[in-house]
Amino acid sequence: MVKIRLARIGEKKVPMYRIVVADSRTPRNGSIIAQIGTFNPNVQPHDLKVDAELAKEWLSKGAQPTTVVAKLFRQAGVNK
Repeated sequence: MVKIRLARIGEKKVPMYRIVVADSRTPRNGSIIAQIGTFNPNVQPHDLKVDAELAKEWLSKGAQPTTVVAKLFRQAGVNK
């Protein structure tokens, strides 16, 4: 199954995340299929960048977003 999830980047105690499409069996920072955005929770307001077209394309192909990514998609205005 293909999932849309967060992959952690950044330094120790300063997390940043990539929003990626990956097989559900791969590790968190393992190989990915595509990168569709970034999320930085360290600044106020949070820095969220999502390629809406790519996100909609992967959702239409059947990729399942995790709960956190679904929340981020709602904030970014990405709907199925």
